[in-house]
Amino acid sequence: MSRFPMLRAGCALSALCLAVPAFAEDAAPDAAADSKYHDQRADIVVTALIPRKQGDILSGTTVVTGEKLTRELRTSIGETLARQPGVSATSFGPNASRPILRGFQGERVRILTDGIGSFDVSNTSVDHAVAINPLTADRIEILRGPAALLYGSSAIGGVVNVIDSRIPRRVPDEPVHIDAIGTYGSASNERTGSGEVEVPLSDKFVVHVDGSYTKTGNLDTGSYILTPALRAQAAASSDPDIQGLSTLHGKLPNSAAETWEIAAGAALITDGGNLGFSVAHTDNLYGVPVRYAVTDGGEAEQVRLHMKQDRVDMRAELPVNGDILESIRFRAGFADYQHQEIEDTGEVGTTFYNQSMESRLELVQAKRGGWDGAVGAQFFTRKFYVVGEEKFLPRNQTDQIGIFTLQSLDLGTTRIEVGGRFEHTDVGADADETLFNPSYSRSFDTVSGSIGASHELAPGWRLGLNLSRTERAPSAEELFARGNHAGTQAFEVGNPDFNKEKSWGIEGTLRGQGTGYSVSLSAYHNWFSGYIYDALVADDACLAVNGGAELEFPCYQYNQADARYMGFEAEATVKVAQVGGYAINVDGVADYVRATIKGTGPAPRIPPLRLLGGLEAQGDRLSLRAEFEHDFAQNRTAETETDTDAFTLVNASISWKPLKDNSRTTLTLSANNIFDVEARRAASFLKDYAPLAGRDIRLTARLSI
Repeated sequence: MSRFPMLRAGCALSALCLAVPAFAEDAAPDAAADSKYHDQRADIVVTALIPRKQGDILSGTTVVTGEKLTRELRTSIGETLARQPGVSATSFGPNASRPILRGFQGERVRILTDGIGSFDVSNTSVDHAVAINPLTADRIEILRGPAALLYGSSAIGGVVNVIDSRIPRRVPDEPVHIDAIGTYGSASNERTGSGEVEVPLSDKFVVHVDGSYTKTGNLDTGSYILTPALRAQAAASSDPDIQGLSTLHGKLPNSAAETWEIAAGAALITDGGNLGFSVAHTDNLYGVPVRYAVTDGGEAEQVRLHMKQDRVDMRAELPVNGDILESIRFRAGFADYQHQEIEDTGEVGTTFYNQSMESRLELVQAKRGGWDGAVGAQFFTRKFYVVGEEKFLPRNQTDQIGIFTLQSLDLGTTRIEVGGRFEHTDVGADADETLFNPSYSRSFDTVSGSIGASHELAPGWRLGLNLSRTERAPSAEELFARGNHAGTQAFEVGNPDFNKEKSWGIEGTLRGQGTGYSVSLSAYHNWFSGYIYDALVADDACLAVNGGAELEFPCYQYNQADARYMGFEAEATVKVAQVGGYAINVDGVADYVRATIKGTGPAPRIPPLRLLGGLEAQGDRLSLRAEFEHDFAQNRTAETETDTDAFTLVNASISWKPLKDNSRTTLTLSANNIFDVEARRAASFLKDYAPLAGRDIRLTARLSI
């Protein structure tokens, strides 16, 4: 079944957990879960293991739901969240954009759907899309800092949890419940439609069906495609075709996409337990923007990726209501994923295959005075291999099992919280005559923990401090990479002898709220030892790995060194006036990251200082908003990076609720990047070749009946 005995143990754990709720006949629904049928407090964070108010969590948190989610919704999860505090995006074109949290990306950020992984290969390369559709989200929760470690040691940057209703949480009151959303976006001629239907077949059993379709053309950037430096190089070329690149303007070549998804689910929801399942199929065909060669003899490929995923999920909860346990929760998922990288000739150059399973058991303790908590276990396995001309990894498998706990003591004005996680990881690579010989396997035991406290300074104001110690096992990509990786335009070389990555972290928070205002501040500092990063080295270091053959791309080698990350996030909202039936609100966000690798210099692809602000007139049925985003220039760059110019985006929107007694049915018209400015994200691999969208007029209709 597996070369690792731990896999058998994990499967046994999953089977045992599946059996737990099968005998329950009646379950109270989770009061903190998001619901489309009842009013839901947006400040309750269910990703926090024990559902908490947002202000009570000892690290940076963000909840995106309701009108805000509708306004920010884009076709990728990265672009949907890119304007939240402490969040940037990889922005590898409009279709493959993954969230960056506090400057961390890839392996150090976990993307979840209802607490379980996305089961894709988006952590492997920035040109690989996340297999989670934001169109189906009811709410999205972002945890930054130590609180995210309860979802895995790789979540040092944070966790993004997309919560949907694919497995229903409640039985709707109406005979048929319908949610639908449709969007048109002018920048890419985007046409999006998504709908879901839930039907109660009895007072305890409900079925769910949803589907979505998106088609876009090439993205209109409203600016030159290449940076001024690259345009100058192209203009100096003797090749007329390359010279023509200096005037390339407007549409971003090879950035069109077509995506569809269909899913079904069902749940038994009673007073003594709930049990639900869902199945889903995703199909995504999208282009990767071209990295043009501006020197003679260079080649530029127009590659499209065709991604498919079949996924099965399960969720169960059993209320115990005993003196020791309050409830038992279980979540599991499995997915079969593949994507083909299709060359401009129509031939398939490389195919990626990934099979993953994850299960998570949580035992929520009964509250005893001011003490509450939870303990749990998590199992994850991934089988991953690549076939084709750009095979840069041998066939490999990762098995991981972890146990974790979160304990909290409420002393009134002071709250103390302790969390811990132990994780055992087996990573192995098969022998491969072209990449890796002989076979290789590594095992790692990692221990992570945090302790924090918060104190109420005054009614509505709370000051917090959190200290954490974390360990992370190297990923298969960091250990076993051995070849050309077109997605990053690099010949990548890992190191199978890497040690664990370790860090100490400290985070301070200050949150306050009162009549007409709210404030949230977070500042953090992380000290890493054995930090894993990639750096450009002389080609000679890779020639032996490549059998002495000439390299197709520059040689990048993974290394370990000490590193430091520090930064802050600030967010505030103030009601400045009441004009008739409209509350006039002003809001603002600021965030900053500074990252340094000892002996090397600045860490690569770090977002710069950023300011965001908005002015909103909010009424019961009509809201108007104007906002700006200013990204400062990023001149503190790694040796192989280019600097990024500052830019300012100005947006405006109007939202209308046409039905008096239905707040979830809305019509939103927005204008983004009104002045059509050229904008490039400093954290993007592709920033010199792919600007962000130019002026984009969006019309979004959301229906809920």
